[in-house]
Amino acid sequence: MSTAETIDKATDGSSDAPLLIRREDAVTVLTLNRPAARNALAECLLDALAAAFADLHDDAETKTVVLTGAPPAFCAGHDLREMTEARAQADRGRAYFATIFAKCSAVMQAIVACPKPVIAAVDGIATAAGCQLVATCDLAVAGAGARFATPGVNIGLFCSTPMVALTRNVSPKHAMEMLLTGEMADAGRAEAIGLVNRVVPEGQALEAAMALARLIADKSPLTVKTGKEAFYRQREMPLADAYAYTARVMTENMLARDAEEGIGAFLEKRKPVWTGS
Repeated sequence: MSTAETIDKATDGSSDAPLLIRREDAVTVLTLNRPAARNALAECLLDALAAAFADLHDDAETKTVVLTGAPPAFCAGHDLREMTEARAQADRGRAYFATIFAKCSAVMQAIVACPKPVIAAVDGIATAAGCQLVATCDLAVAGAGARFATPGVNIGLFCSTPMVALTRNVSPKHAMEMLLTGEMADAGRAEAIGLVNRVVPEGQALEAAMALARLIADKSPLTVKTGKEAFYRQREMPLADAYAYTARVMTENMLARDAEEGIGAFLEKRKPVWTGS
């Protein structure tokens, strides 16, 4: 199913689909929709997210993506009830666990690979793989009442896959503290350690994330795509390699029509007209 077809199905709050999808102009909003389970990442929700990001990758009408959760939570991580049920299988759930963690990791990588910036709008809790989702998104806005944790250590299951995203967003010691203690961090603390970009009044995270998404959507889509890809690629390179790579990226970017138009518009003191080329 294409993104457009999903949106046309009027995904509103009355739907029982695990993921709601709607578009507002150039912004597509994805809403985790398992509120009774605090939007836990059951297999059906991971599959829906994977399909949505596959569609969004080449969706020319979408310039930015906002990811949020149906109240009262953003996302409580993996569905522990579903995982516990898998223990009844002959292999004690080994195959299921391997599958669910692989699917979750694939979704996180799809967010990074998506050429559109993805913004998390967080109200309520974001724990374990839910915290991983926040850390994976390119930007994050939190309501003042939002709370974050990687609490696996408290139940005998270290948050090893959430650790991947967490350690790429906050300093090693702050990440290790969250991982080893499992304690909740409030929104102010999350902002201070770099897990979220900004904190807004409780209940206003989605509104603020939408404003940020519209601001970015007004930029050249080619330039934003180029910049996001380069950001993640250069981060894993040694310093000299990163400079060599980004110099090549900027050279190609300068030859793009949007760069020529943008520079010309700046010099002529007018609004640029982007073509995405």
